[in-house]
Amino acid sequence: MKILDRYIGRTVVLSTLISLLVLLTLVAFITLLEEMEDVGRGAYQTVDALYYILLILPRGAYEIFPVAVLLGSLIGLGGLASHSELIAMRAAGISLARIIFSALKGGILVMLLVVFIGEFVAPNSENRAEVMRAEKIAEQITLKTKYGFWARDGNSYINIRYFPSNSELKDIYIYEFLDNRDLKVATHAGSAVYQGDHWLLKDIKQSRFSDEGVVSTRLESASWDSMLSPNLIDIVVRPSLLPIWGLYQYIQFMHENGQEARVYEVAFWSKVVTPLITLVMVFLSVPIVFGVLRSVGIGQRIFVGALLGTLFLMMNKAFANMAVVYQLNPLFASSFPGLLLLAIGLWFVRKHH
Repeated sequence: MKILDRYIGRTVVLSTLISLLVLLTLVAFITLLEEMEDVGRGAYQTVDALYYILLILPRGAYEIFPVAVLLGSLIGLGGLASHSELIAMRAAGISLARIIFSALKGGILVMLLVVFIGEFVAPNSENRAEVMRAEKIAEQITLKTKYGFWARDGNSYINIRYFPSNSELKDIYIYEFLDNRDLKVATHAGSAVYQGDHWLLKDIKQSRFSDEGVVSTRLESASWDSMLSPNLIDIVVRPSLLPIWGLYQYIQFMHENGQEARVYEVAFWSKVVTPLITLVMVFLSVPIVFGVLRSVGIGQRIFVGALLGTLFLMMNKAFANMAVVYQLNPLFASSFPGLLLLAIGLWFVRKHH
């Protein structure tokens, strides 16, 4: 049985990796076409676009991994079916459940890979990609630390401690310097909102420094013209840039401050459920291959896999949006598409047992 487990598991893993490589190539090409529209803005050049695409591919791999697993499993196991190897296994007395178990062992290796990419590779590489892209286009220097987000805007240095959204900021520090690097003005604002093409600062405390001394003032609100845009802020608050533990901490922080965190809750549960979805895809592929795809060609298997994978991605996106708009339970919204596929797989198993 160990030989059988290794054979089927290796088939699933290799077919999945090949499918993932092909899908990533398509994603990279489409993304390159989109990025070429921004080449020439600021200091953003073609080589930067290529570097950006390279850095965001891990996130792309994480998002399409369930589809790659389904395609790979259908193609790999379908190849075994085409050569009558699966039929020979059944004739030798090996049950369908035992074949599924062997395939799931390979699926566990794939699941560990997707966890590694989603937690340790994708968040860091995408964050680096988005910061680089924003800096090149806006020609700003930015830094994200445990003390908040830092950005340079001309002779001003900006520190933002909290982001309810990309168009709303809280606890903002602005330090304006003279050309000789002497501090000119230090400003703290309790909050800021983006209106049109500028920020509106509120609850302002300001100190002006000169040879005569320091003059402190308080303002209820003031307009702030800055190159710091919501698009740049978006790279800090985007859920995809956070690993599971980072999302959990941010959700707790938002709850403690009375903020709505449903977007981050959906992202959190999606990251929890995604590795399990890969196993569901492997489980689903076996009874489908034994059933409707036993005697068809590889082209038809690819078509069925692409169709099911596309439907899964569409449902996943739709339920994520509905969870935010219609206040659905985040765990339910994240898990329902996978549970539906699991139900379909169980139905096929019962039909062809």
